Parts: sequence; C-alpha cells; structure tokens
Amino acid sequence: MRGGDTMDRVILIKYGELSTKKANRNFFINSLYNNVKNKLVDYKVNIHKDRAKMYIEFEDKDLDNITGIINKIFGIHAYQIAYIVESNDEVIRTKMLDVVKKEKFNTFKVEVKRSDKKFPINSQEYSRELGAVILKNIPDIKVDVHKPDLKVKVEIREDNTFIYFNTYMGAGGYPVGTQPKGMLMLSGGIDSPVAGYYALKRGMKLDAIYFEAIPHTSIEARNKVISLGKKLADYCDSINLHVVNFTPIQEEIYKKCREDYCITIMRRMMYRIASKLCEKYNGLVIVNGESIGQVASQTLTSMSVINSVTNIPVIRPVACMDKIEIIDVARKIDTYDISIIPYEDCCTVFVPKHPVINPKLDVAIKEENKFDYESLIDEAVNSINTIKIDNSKNTEFSDLL
Repeated sequence: MRGGDTMDRVILIKYGELSTKKANRNFFINSLYNNVKNKLVDYKVNIHKDRAKMYIEFEDKDLDNITGIINKIFGIHAYQIAYIVESNDEVIRTKMLDVVKKEKFNTFKVEVKRSDKKFPINSQEYSRELGAVILKNIPDIKVDVHKPDLKVKVEIREDNTFIYFNTYMGAGGYPVGTQPKGMLMLSGGIDSPVAGYYALKRGMKLDAIYFEAIPHTSIEARNKVISLGKKLADYCDSINLHVVNFTPIQEEIYKKCREDYCITIMRRMMYRIASKLCEKYNGLVIVNGESIGQVASQTLTSMSVINSVTNIPVIRPVACMDKIEIIDVARKIDTYDISIIPYEDCCTVFVPKHPVINPKLDVAIKEENKFDYESLIDEAVNSINTIKIDNSKNTEFSDLL
C-alpha cells in the first residue's frame, strides 16, 4: 500500500477459537474478513487473509481509530502492531535491529516462531542469533529470559515475516453472522444489554424488541433503549429495534388479573409476542437478560411458568452471573451509565407490592383467560414500529412520537 516499503506496519490478527473449526474454518475466516472490511469501510486499508492469519495495511494517522474498532469485532482473539518484512535472513536481521533501536530498554528477550519450515534456521537457534545481533549493536543492555523490559517477537511465515513487541487481546468469540438471528428482549436495565453482548460474541445476529407502555412509560425511556442499542451496534453492522406498543395489554392485565400474578402474566405476554416476532423476522431463539433469583419473575419456578407459552428456545446468557459480575461487564461495554439513567420501563413501572415468586401454571392460565389477550397480541405485533440502529448515521425515532 505504500510502494513496497518493507518497514510498513500492519495489524496482525490472530484467530484463536476460529482455528479449531477444521472443515468450517474458511467459513468463519471469511465471515471475520467481511466483518472487518465492513467496519473499516471509511478507512483506506488493505486486508489480507489466509487460513493461518489476517493482516491489515493502514495509514498511520488512522491507527488509533482502527484499533478502537477492531477491539469490538468478535472473532479476533488477539492482534499485534507488527512490522512486515520479507522472510529473508538478512532483511529480518537488518529491519529487526532498526526497529529495536527505537525502543528504550535495559533487558530484552527474542522469541522466534518459525511457521515456514523451509526457512533454514530453526526457531530456537534463530532466537539466539537475533539476540546476539542486538547485543552486539546496542550498548549497555543484557538478556533476561524471565522478565525482560522488551520482548522482541519474530514470526516467520512463508510469504512474510512479522516483527512486533506487544500483543493486544481482542474481543474473542465468533464473528457475528456465523450463527442465525436471535430476538433480544432489550429493556432499559443493566442486564439485557449484557445478554445481547454475549449473544453477539457467540456469532449470533440480533434483532431487539422493546416493550413500551406510553403514557405510563416515557419517551426518555425509549431513547435510553435506543442508546443501548447503539452501544450494541458497535459490535455488529446494525440492529433492528422492534418497538411494541404494550399499553393495551398491560392495562388489561392490571384491570382484570390478580395483582400478585400481574408480572408473571405480563412476562408470558411478552414471550408470546417475542415468539411471533421470531416467526415474522426469522429469529431462531429468544435472548433475554434474566438472572436466576434476581427478581420475582426470575425464580426457577417463575421462569418455568413464563417459558411454557413458547416452544422457541430461550437463551439467558447472564442467568448464572451475580449482579456485580453483570455490572462489571456493563461497565466494560459502556452500557452501565446509560442503564442507570432513572427512566422506568414497563417491567418496573407496574411492579406490584408483593409479586408471586412461586407461581402456579394453572392459576396463571386462569388469570390471563380473564381477557382476550390473543387479539391484543395480534394487534401489538401488527402495529410494530421498527428502526434500524446503525452507528454510521444518525438514528432518529421521531417517526414514533
């Protein structure tokens, strides 16, 4: 990209878990390649890939922006900012020394990985030889194989050799799109965005469902969910957010049903709607942020009664995490400060004083049969408003006001 300059830096990507995929390896690598390409569409880059590695040529001025994006691309186990040179002994020695002379250190260690077995010197021997080059040409330094100030790493491959010092951990997981779509029940709370993050990390595409109950919930609560969707969209191309008008259903529940069963029945209605949206938008699973025992509707008994309305698998990525663990992840993915903005969603605005924690299925069925919920569910599904959340442009929800 820069006229063949052998001192060019590249971003060298390590596949990690993708390398275990054997017959499907090319599918996963191609998916990662396409995701990287789409995320870097606004930058002047060249992306090279094969079954063993991927590397990105870039313009120096864009490095910080590009690494910020790469940190949020699932499927990347780790990456290095590496100098790329010919796999030639003389070239490697010369360029390695040039690079090392720019660093400040007292102790060092050279590690060579020779993937190209046609290269005439084995890894252990070449490590010693390159270390000797550094010792001979840079005064007042010494080798420390245990805790060196500087690790000089040299990867010799058939087509190129990469020289680098530091390894940066990537987001891990599988590339988004290597699994089919799930429907994320996205509230304004702390847990559901974290659940969405973990679903994306396993390669799942996501649509999101937000249940609102205007005027009992506010426009600000909706905007909070949009902001959370934007944070999740950093990890994929875009997310379609389906906004469900839940007001008629919620009002009927609280008019007709036992107060202590209202949350149970409300969640059963949400699951029914989510199931219909899976059918409508080709979702194979429902994803939510339920954590065992955290609230009344998330005891194992409640989950069983609520879950019985659907045959679609329900994935609960944070089910066995405690609140502190979930908050730690929310801070990491930058959703926590949004989630704690004090605008209530429809799951919290109508919480009864004493919700049942061990509901009975027959009682739940009896209570919900007090109103015509099927027609209300059909009306809610048919009146869905959908917005595409895409961080490459300004997302507006004014059409839903």
